[in-house]
Amino acid sequence: MSPLVARTPALRTATSAEIFTRIITHGPVSRIEIGRLTGLSQAKVTKTVSPLIRDGFVTVGEHAESSSPGRPVYPLSVVPRSMLAIGVKVNADEIVAVAVSIGNEVLTSTRRPLARHDPETVAAEIVRCARRLVDKLGDSAERLVGIGVSVSGDIDSGSGVVRHSPLLGWANVPLGATVAREVDLPVVVENDVRALARSEQWFGLGVEAESFAIVTIGAGIGCGIYVNRDVVVGAHGVVGEIGHLPLASPDARCVCGRRGCVEAVASSGAIRDAVRVGHGDPALTLADAVALAHAGDRTAVDAFDRAGTAIGAALAVTANLVDPEVVVIAGEGVMEYDLYERRIREEFAAHAFGAAANCRLVVRRHTFIDWACGAAVAAFREALRPVG
Repeated sequence: MSPLVARTPALRTATSAEIFTRIITHGPVSRIEIGRLTGLSQAKVTKTVSPLIRDGFVTVGEHAESSSPGRPVYPLSVVPRSMLAIGVKVNADEIVAVAVSIGNEVLTSTRRPLARHDPETVAAEIVRCARRLVDKLGDSAERLVGIGVSVSGDIDSGSGVVRHSPLLGWANVPLGATVAREVDLPVVVENDVRALARSEQWFGLGVEAESFAIVTIGAGIGCGIYVNRDVVVGAHGVVGEIGHLPLASPDARCVCGRRGCVEAVASSGAIRDAVRVGHGDPALTLADAVALAHAGDRTAVDAFDRAGTAIGAALAVTANLVDPEVVVIAGEGVMEYDLYERRIREEFAAHAFGAAANCRLVVRRHTFIDWACGAAVAAFREALRPVG
């Protein structure tokens, strides 16, 4: 446990964690509104908030929120830099790391290239990034509560084990424990798309929407799902792996070793490889494939059409199963969204059942800094997890 959390036990009760999280996500917010959101009495809210104000995690507005008759309402807000976390996004070719405040402010960031994917190299680069950020924070580093690391694939966040990551070629890698041995902070490892969804839960769509899904397109195809006021994890931690739904041609082999996966035709690598094969040019890049598609090249256009068809079907499956208000389409692949948007929307409309077709599809560009911020949110959540 980090020194900051250790000396602030009031943050680690179930009630304080819930109230503090509501202030983070809804602030400035009144005690009355917190009571409405949590079902707690105003007296209980006041008693719980008092030590958080005393210890500098919550502040009270100087001016009344409303001029209505009766006692003035002074809203509560989180003190933005009272708590910090490091978030790390592990990609195929680089590591992106950020130091983030509980107010969702990126204080500093760093990147490290990845020449190799073996666990020892990746863990060492994560540690280097974390130490660099600690140095850059200076005295503010004493407010760090943990390090969140996000990785694509099947992640056991409870143990910090990467059970299976096709992108990195890993199986049963104890990444959390390996990193934790080299740093003086708690380390939590989370699936990258689920971490991004948790960031949206705290600071984005989740503040207003009752439900949403965030689908990421890029090196892989993933999905984070938010319903019933939380991001869905599932019994085995693999909720949202729509990239491995068998909706593509059975001839298409996926990096996971199976055939017919959405990812086998819709990932950036799959699109690039299809155009390479079609042109007989193994040196062709994804940028080349995009340029060819924009120029009307039949091979490239067909590759993006196949990707759009598979992604649209996967979105329809998600809408039919979960019925979210909105699906956000994100990831580095949205840079080329115009190339497969028509196919995505046609396939979605063809397979979304009944009122599920009313689900809004929204495109939002996320940078890898945003992904790393999602990992930081995972660290914040772990720091606020009730003890006992």
